[in-house]
Amino acid sequence: MASNAPRSLNGLKILVVDDSKTIRRTAETLLTKEGCQVFTAIDGFDALSKIADHQPDLIFVDIMMPRLDGYETCSLIKHNKTFRETPVIMLSSKDGLFDRARGRIVGSEQYLTKPFTRDELIGAISNQIN
Repeated sequence: MASNAPRSLNGLKILVVDDSKTIRRTAETLLTKEGCQVFTAIDGFDALSKIADHQPDLIFVDIMMPRLDGYETCSLIKHNKTFRETPVIMLSSKDGLFDRARGRIVGSEQYLTKPFTRDELIGAISNQIN
């Protein structure tokens, strides 16, 4: 009998990159409750150093950020041979076809519209790690 239950998120290292303190805190709170080890970054440059330091299992990246936006950040991650296999999930307050397509082009695995629910967040992770 095949089980649909997602595997435990316990111990997963997750990086949440967003210039919104509220989004970072919300994601961190939800994911910590699921047993994840959560790191946060305020923009793409901050994210790149945290990725090197912590080597996360999965990365959430906001699209609209100052300095280095989500597309550029994702593209840099996917062009790095050490981290190209790390799933990247784009976060955006816009739910446009163009944004989704552009996210795919730079290599993101999935797209989540903000504000997200706990179930959407957990579901997105489960899709990538199962």
